[in-house]
Amino acid sequence: MRLGPLTVRTGEGRTVLPAAGGVRAARAADAPGLYALSEPFMRTGDLRRRTPHVYAARFAEFFVAEDAQETLEGCVALRTFPGDGPPAAGAAGVLHNFCVRPGRQRRGIGSRLLTALLLHASDRSVTEVFAATTGDGEAFLRSGFRETDTSRAPRTWVAALDPARGSRIFARPLPGAPLPEGDAPVQPWPARHCRASTYTR
Repeated sequence: MRLGPLTVRTGEGRTVLPAAGGVRAARAADAPGLYALSEPFMRTGDLRRRTPHVYAARFAEFFVAEDAQETLEGCVALRTFPGDGPPAAGAAGVLHNFCVRPGRQRRGIGSRLLTALLLHASDRSVTEVFAATTGDGEAFLRSGFRETDTSRAPRTWVAALDPARGSRIFARPLPGAPLPEGDAPVQPWPARHCRASTYTR
């Protein structure tokens, strides 16, 4: 089932946003497709290597974008780490396995996936979403992320990062979340489509 209107928490209450077109929560039957979609990016090193078993076990973490023929065009996953960061940081989430099928990039698919994931994270009371990428991070920057360090990130996730990859860390506080001192107010949800040229661990 595709996402219907999505409701998220903000500082002023709850806000209803339009559906993220063509994006839905992944189902168990999507696991082979998730692996097939991700495998070319794993082969080039843009995505961390995962086995088909991992996708079968963790399909519920994923959102997928599909075309009219129900072919998967892109995916992104969210893992939450409640209580695994600094004491005042709240629940953190990590965005991973973000990719869009070659030939379908720069069509707003990545933007819709990111929007769906951020709305879902907010509804689960996640206060900040992190991502690590070896790319330029443009898709994240256009969706309100900022490059940062790992000081507020979940410790378990930070410990698993491979320093040899030279990944850059990005973070996005969610609306209504407490901000670190000196940070600007959180911007609204992404309004512009972003290029899906950034792939995450």
